[in-house]
Amino acid sequence: MSKFTRRDFLKTGVGVGAAAFVPVGLGRAAALTATAGARPRVVSSGNGIRATQKAMEILKAGGDPLDAVIAGVNIVEDDPDDMSVGYGGLPNEDGVVELDSSVMYGPTHTAGAVAALRNIKNPSKVARLVMERTDHVLLVGEGALKFARAHGFKEEDLLTEQSREAWLRWKETMSDVDNWFPPKTEGLPAEMRSVMQTHGTINCIALDGSGRLAGVTTTSGLSWKLAGRVGDSPIIGAGLYVDNEIGAAGSTGRGEANLQTCASFRIVDAMGRGLSPEQACLEACKAVAAKTKLIPRLCDVQGRPKFGLDFYALNKKGEFGAGGFYQGGRYAVHDGVDNKLRDVAYLFKNPGDGR
Repeated sequence: MSKFTRRDFLKTGVGVGAAAFVPVGLGRAAALTATAGARPRVVSSGNGIRATQKAMEILKAGGDPLDAVIAGVNIVEDDPDDMSVGYGGLPNEDGVVELDSSVMYGPTHTAGAVAALRNIKNPSKVARLVMERTDHVLLVGEGALKFARAHGFKEEDLLTEQSREAWLRWKETMSDVDNWFPPKTEGLPAEMRSVMQTHGTINCIALDGSGRLAGVTTTSGLSWKLAGRVGDSPIIGAGLYVDNEIGAAGSTGRGEANLQTCASFRIVDAMGRGLSPEQACLEACKAVAAKTKLIPRLCDVQGRPKFGLDFYALNKKGEFGAGGFYQGGRYAVHDGVDNKLRDVAYLFKNPGDGR
C-alpha cells in the first residue's frame, strides 16, 4: 500500500482547499470568524495587571489577540521577582523549576501546550510553536525541551537566589527527623519565614475589535510538587478553553480540582447556554465544590474546599466576569478605557466564618 503524504494531500483539490482555508499567518486566518463591532477586552488573573495593559496596547495598534496575550504574560514570565511563573518560579521538590503553559486561538480553534518544561523561561512561546509548527497539541518533559531547542530557545537556570532560598527553607522545615537543619530566621526576608505551598499561575484572555478571541495560561505550578507533576494550566478544557463563537475562559489555583471537572470547558459551554461570564464561573465553582465534598482531606469542617481556585471568563460580546470560592479575590480587566483590578465573585465568605 502506498503512503499518502502531506505533500500528496496538498496536491489534491481537498488539500489545496485546506491550505487556502488555513493560511500560515494567524492574522490572515483570523478573518474566518471575525465579527465586526466587537469591543476590545483583556481579562487576566490578579497578577496580570501589567499583562492586560500590554495586551490592550497591542490590540489598539491592530495586533492579533494571541500576540497580545502572550506578550502580556511574558512580562510576568520574565520577572525574577514573581515567584509564580517562569523565571524565578518556585521549583519542584528537587529544586528544579518545571513550567507548564497552553495557548488557544479562537478563529482556527487550534491549541498548543507544553508541560514539565525545564530551562526555558517562556513556555507560552513554546506552546504557541507547538500549535503553529506541529500536528500535536501537547508536548511534555524532555520532548518539549528538545522541541524548544530546535526552535532556538536558549536554556538557562530558572532558579533565582530568592526562589532557591525559598526551596531551601521548605527543605529545612518540612521535617524534624531528617538531616536538614532548620534555618536561622535572622536575615531571612519576611516572606521567606513562612513559605507555604502555593499555586502560581497567570491566565490572560482577550477579544479584539474584529471579534477574535485568544487565550494563554502559564505557570510554574504547585511549589514543591513531585517531579513531573502537571496541573491544569497546559490542559485544554481545564486551564484554558476558547470557542470563537461563544467566549474564552481560564483559571488559576488548585489544578487537580480543575482537571477533575474540565472547568474552563464547562464555563464556555455555560456561556453558550446563555449564562453571563460571572454566572458561568460561579456555576463551575459550585461543581468543583460539590465534587470536593467527596474528598474529606480537602474540606473544612463545613465541607467547603480548603484550597483556592479562581476562574476568569470573557464572552463574544465583550462581557467579562470571574468567580472563586472565597471573598477577597481580584482579577485584572482592561475594558479599552480603564485598566484596573476588580473583585472576583465568590460562593463563600472567608474560610472559618461559618458562612
